[in-house]
Amino acid sequence: MSRCGTGSGGGSAEPQGPLRAQVTHVVDGDTVDVRLADGDEETVRYIGIDTPETVKPGTPVQCGGPRAHDVNERLVDGRTVILRFDEEHRDVYGRLLAYVYVPGEGRGGRPLFVNAELARRGLARTLTIPPNDSFAPLFALLAARAGAAGRGLWGSCP
Repeated sequence: MSRCGTGSGGGSAEPQGPLRAQVTHVVDGDTVDVRLADGDEETVRYIGIDTPETVKPGTPVQCGGPRAHDVNERLVDGRTVILRFDEEHRDVYGRLLAYVYVPGEGRGGRPLFVNAELARRGLARTLTIPPNDSFAPLFALLAARAGAAGRGLWGSCP
């Protein structure tokens, strides 16, 4: 995996501003592999949400994990997405941390906010890790509404 901006251009090691990327592989419900415009490949972990595990070594597939993966795949696989960043750009595993948007797929042709959509559908729990918490209140509200309606995990998982 190469790092954003570490090529021969001498740029910073961290991405700046929103980036366009092509989703090349959906790892699970909250993680994707992408190819950036400069050709670099990165793994992206969605900020603020956590879906049940499906591929974590030593962890059994968790209730709701395959469904979260399938929905995430339908939303983003093969598509161009916009990655927006918060305060910290990478996690301890070196993955980019991002809010992920699919242009033109939301209501009225607006970008679809994938992190929020997974919470709204009840397929993700909130995972707030400061300082990347800009949307924590929104994710909490969406997850609470999903829980109250028994959607997704809240209706089918213990």
